[in-house]
Amino acid sequence: MHDEWSQAVDARGHAADRLVEAARTGKPCAPIRDLVATAADGYTVQEINTRRALDEGRRLVGKKIGMTNAQVRQHFGIDQPDYGMLFADMAYSDGLPVPLDRFLQPRAEAEIALVFGKDLEGGPFTVADVLRAVEFALPAIEIADSRIADWDITPADTIADNASAGAFVLGSTPASLMGLDLGAAGMTMTRAGQEVSSGSGAACLGHPLNAAVWLATALGRTERALRAGDVVLTGALGPVVPVGPEDVFEARIEGLGSVRAVFSR
Repeated sequence: MHDEWSQAVDARGHAADRLVEAARTGKPCAPIRDLVATAADGYTVQEINTRRALDEGRRLVGKKIGMTNAQVRQHFGIDQPDYGMLFADMAYSDGLPVPLDRFLQPRAEAEIALVFGKDLEGGPFTVADVLRAVEFALPAIEIADSRIADWDITPADTIADNASAGAFVLGSTPASLMGLDLGAAGMTMTRAGQEVSSGSGAACLGHPLNAAVWLATALGRTERALRAGDVVLTGALGPVVPVGPEDVFEARIEGLGSVRAVFSR
């Protein structure tokens, strides 16, 4: 029994190493599902690399929620979303250059970001708890990225790979949630002025607040519980779009204004 446990621990460590090496070299790696088979194993690998990052002096600033689209979950045969960690060095400014060479296989998606003003420890939580804790909302463009070649992922692969997080750009005009219906908010995203994605808050687990409640509850009794100041990317509002050199994306979300991601070579 002890040997089996040791092997499982070793496998998760090897998976974590493989992902770090892919990020370091800029060369995508083979899927890691030969080493991790379950979501729980995936989160263990994610935590190994989160601790590594913190030991290197990187700073946690929030979380991202993935797999919030019902069709995506159906495709993967899962019944709930997933989450990853956001670090300060993943944040880029609205309209300022985002260096393309830091990514392996980037994709852009428009999202609603919630910024928390209170901690959410314990739980389970309700929509009312989350509404009271959110200080403001911002439009966001998430740059999803996979360290795994050709985005050939299962849920365990993407969870281990920090939920395929790459970077993010936040809008700079905060909006109060008072009187704002994020579920009905329409989104359009353009590239070089041409529409490439559209959708609404309803695409994100029925309502972005539903995604935030799920996350707060999933993390509430862990050391990664939501904290005052945390940014939460709640999930894609429409289809994701591959990113190329010198692409300029602009996402407009009703009630929240717009945000631009400008990619440099």
